[in-house]
Amino acid sequence: MQDADTTQPSRLIDHLIELRSRLLRAVAGLMVVLLGLLPFAEKLYNQLAAPLIKKLPAGGHFIATEVAGGFFVPVKVAFFAALFVSAPWLLYQAWAFVAPGLYQREKRLAMPLLASAVVLFYAGCAFAYFLVLPSVFGFLTRFTPEVVQMTPDLGKYVDFVLVIFLAFGASFELPVALVILVLLGWVSPKQLSEWRGYAVVAIFVVAAIITPPDVVSQLMLALPMMALYEAGIIASRFVAPKPAAVEPPAE
Repeated sequence: MQDADTTQPSRLIDHLIELRSRLLRAVAGLMVVLLGLLPFAEKLYNQLAAPLIKKLPAGGHFIATEVAGGFFVPVKVAFFAALFVSAPWLLYQAWAFVAPGLYQREKRLAMPLLASAVVLFYAGCAFAYFLVLPSVFGFLTRFTPEVVQMTPDLGKYVDFVLVIFLAFGASFELPVALVILVLLGWVSPKQLSEWRGYAVVAIFVVAAIITPPDVVSQLMLALPMMALYEAGIIASRFVAPKPAAVEPPAE
């Protein structure tokens, strides 16, 4: 009995040491990437601002309403870029911490789900940058009166773009979320198919809430989410628990 009492605190300490080690490795990796990107902070901001700059009239530019905004905003962009680039490393550290406590089947399912989540988030951000932002800014500038000179604040622009990235990146995780729900046994692929109509309504409501107040961005989020919902149904059929075979009654 005494050995069991002493083993529990020892295992807890080992877990805490492992957690600290993984956190230090994650932070160290993030800092290395950040230090590598800081010299390019200005170029990163210019690249991030390109979708709006291309839609502004000739000579259009950003303004800084805060004294240190011209310095801190590019640094903020560099930090989020480092977070974006090092996301696989951060997720690997989290995976390495929890993996020893998982069963073999859980490990086989978790790795594809984790990789799919990363790829889908990147895909959502890329979709937002290359397709959504140019369309949204083109729509907004087209309906801006000529007497109004658009001089956006560089800090508010970054906040706006980051919200768009987060919204589209998270929304593209829909197939992974559906697969997890099926794996947990909370829903079945058949139920997901039957709820398709309700899902479409919910998707348009979510798109209206998390996107800017324009039809273009709402449609450009809702339509991919509808396709991703169908992809989630298809993927969930491959991982859905198989019903137990019913043995014939004994004669």
